[in-house]
Amino acid sequence: MHKKLVALVVVAGACFAAGPQAFAQAASSDQSAAAPQSGIDQDIRLLRLDIRSKKKQIIAANLILTDAEATKFWPVYDQFTNDLVKINNDKYAVIKEYAASQGNMTDEQGVSLTNRSIGVELQVAQLRAKYVPIFGKVVSGKTVATFFQIERRVQAMIDLQLASQIPLVQAQQ
Repeated sequence: MHKKLVALVVVAGACFAAGPQAFAQAASSDQSAAAPQSGIDQDIRLLRLDIRSKKKQIIAANLILTDAEATKFWPVYDQFTNDLVKINNDKYAVIKEYAASQGNMTDEQGVSLTNRSIGVELQVAQLRAKYVPIFGKVVSGKTVATFFQIERRVQAMIDLQLASQIPLVQAQQ
């Protein structure tokens, strides 16, 4: 079961990948909300924690902050990350459901998963928009722009790596 989990990939920073079979196994072994976390779910949780740490390191290494700015910036960043984690929980739930239905997805499931995935993307965009003025209160506008450039680049690498592990729906037929 654990061999199906794709390891943490570092590509110019940090990228996250978990193969769809691992998500399928995790979803199928997670029969009830009260059930203990499966080994795969535990691995995914630990990888996500590691990615957050690496992402923060990348941002710290590339964002020029004075000591005074850093003191104000990092608590806001941590809150942003906590809010992003909540949205990403939905993202990974969609991926697990997709993987669990691999090979036997109905048209209704396809539409539902697509809508939920788009909804997650919208939530992330709304979260970023919400935090622009919040970050703007603690650092300059250029620093805010730089932060979001870095954050989006790292997230794009993670998303690309993740997408590369998920087969197209039509390929499942």
